Amino acid sequence: METILLVIHLMIALAMIVTVLLQRSEGGALGIGGGGAGGGLISGRGAANLLTRSTAVLATGFFLTSIALAVMAGAGKAPTSVIDQAPASQAPALPTGPAVPSQ
Repeated sequence: METILLVIHLMIALAMIVTVLLQRSEGGALGIGGGGAGGGLISGRGAANLLTRSTAVLATGFFLTSIALAVMAGAGKAPTSVIDQAPASQAPALPTGPAVPSQ
């Protein structure tokens, strides 16, 4: 189950990368597709709305799969404490003072 969820998580991540790179930047210098002279099937505003919504859906899926993977990774482990792992058989070392020379 973890493997299937991990593959879905990776596919969502790749799709989200592509979707974010397709969006126009605020300056328009890095956008793909050029300016207003294009006669595409989707208008500029419609494409922006579609890319924005698809980015939001992909981001939600990414967060949900991340949470699910984190829960699945920690589900099989018993809680442990550092105090419980300390060896109980050893007695604490007695402090030793400075050596006094004997005459």
